[in-house]
Amino acid sequence: MKNYYSVLGLNKGASEEDIKKSYRKLARQYHPDRNANNSKAEEKFKEVSEAYAVLSDGKKRNQYDQFGSEGFHQKFSREDIFRDFDVNEILRGFGFDGSGGNPFHGQGSPFGGGRFDNPFSQRRSPQREPRIPPLKKELTINFEEAALGCQRTLSISRDGVLEETNIKIPSGITHGKVLRLKDKGQISLAGNRRGDLHILINITPHPFFSREGRDIVMEMKIKLTDAILGTSIKVKTLNGIKSVKVPPGTQNNSKLRLKEAGIKFSAGACGDQLVRIIIDIPKNLTDEQTSHVQFLQDTGI
Repeated sequence: MKNYYSVLGLNKGASEEDIKKSYRKLARQYHPDRNANNSKAEEKFKEVSEAYAVLSDGKKRNQYDQFGSEGFHQKFSREDIFRDFDVNEILRGFGFDGSGGNPFHGQGSPFGGGRFDNPFSQRRSPQREPRIPPLKKELTINFEEAALGCQRTLSISRDGVLEETNIKIPSGITHGKVLRLKDKGQISLAGNRRGDLHILINITPHPFFSREGRDIVMEMKIKLTDAILGTSIKVKTLNGIKSVKVPPGTQNNSKLRLKEAGIKFSAGACGDQLVRIIIDIPKNLTDEQTSHVQFLQDTGI
């Protein structure tokens, strides 16, 4: 977005007289009557006229100096900029009156007849307001909330006003994901638009669950004899406690799969829960236990 002072070849703080002199010179140089069929000169003429429309108006200039180019264009539309700005009257005031002092006299204005019709009402679509930067926040949720989805309410300060915003966290969301909520951010300077709200999701680690894609993984310790003979164990899942059979001869680090007990997704898909079996080998045995193990060893086990 161009700086109006730079467009007129001036520095911020230039006097009103300097602004008039610069515009008079540039308008004379780039006016389309002097540059027939020169679209670049026509655009330059419109550009310097827009800069003059703002900097020659005390109120608009103060707003421009206060908010800068981007903030100013969020507050003022193109229609606002050229309100009460009559390009014909301005140019006549600079001596372009069509009676000898007008350097464009007799050449014909491409904007209509002998008058300098306002070119900003023709052949140029209204300038879009600049994009409002997103409001960025962070939200921390636990493992279960991320896996199953949840609702949260955030208190967010928007332009000095504290507002509550309801946030729906979709099931299956991952750590570091950014939720983008349209029209939930800051209000534009003009007060007619809202930006977006971006929420960075942080997920706290679970004491024994971890995640592998759509699946939930956990470890369970069982005794050596249970691994050999088989057993039934109680396993915690996202939906409560489940009884799971461990088949005879289960090996260390083998995985038992609980179908559709994993991460839930809004589309209806669901992962599994994997239970990694850790065989607990005792370090200290009683004399009786040692004799039994010795017997098993003697039988080839």
